[in-house]
Amino acid sequence: MSQPTPEFQTDTASPKRDIAARRTRLREFQAQLVERMQTARSGEDTHVNQLGVMIGESRWLLNLQTAGEIVSVGAITPVPLTQPWFLGLTNIRGNLISVIDFARFQGHAPTTIDKDSRIVAFGPALSFNSALLVSRVLGLRNVAEMQPQAESDDQATPWASKRYTDQESQVWTELDLSSVIQNPQFLHVGL
Repeated sequence: MSQPTPEFQTDTASPKRDIAARRTRLREFQAQLVERMQTARSGEDTHVNQLGVMIGESRWLLNLQTAGEIVSVGAITPVPLTQPWFLGLTNIRGNLISVIDFARFQGHAPTTIDKDSRIVAFGPALSFNSALLVSRVLGLRNVAEMQPQAESDDQATPWASKRYTDQESQVWTELDLSSVIQNPQFLHVGL
């Protein structure tokens, strides 16, 4: 029998190396994911990475411990005899959640609901079945890469805790949801 010519030989080691390399990359990814989840649970990273959202024309940062699920805007059932900023109730995974137009709550123009609009539920840590209507979700923002602005003594908006300027000179404000749910005006939705 003659030996096969080199041009017809197949490299059986190459697919095995590909599989081994994929498994290694998968293990590394899983390890990084576990590490990130543990960091998030421990609270070490909550003030560095925050969820960036647009509410009206303003950029806000939400603490990952207090921000919950993000969903597309679906059916919102209006509730009669409520404030104009109280949009109504929506169903998120079997739970009735009140939806607040936070821009309108602050006295700004109502938020236009379009394809980019989202509902950001309050996190379980707050034990408050409510959510904010946001114009857009802008993803995670690293506060460590931003410049803090001088603190103001604005008592009218106690939920606006700190302000930052990013590398594109855009102003971001931390939204303290725990202060929002303690505000008497926010709690009084009836007319």
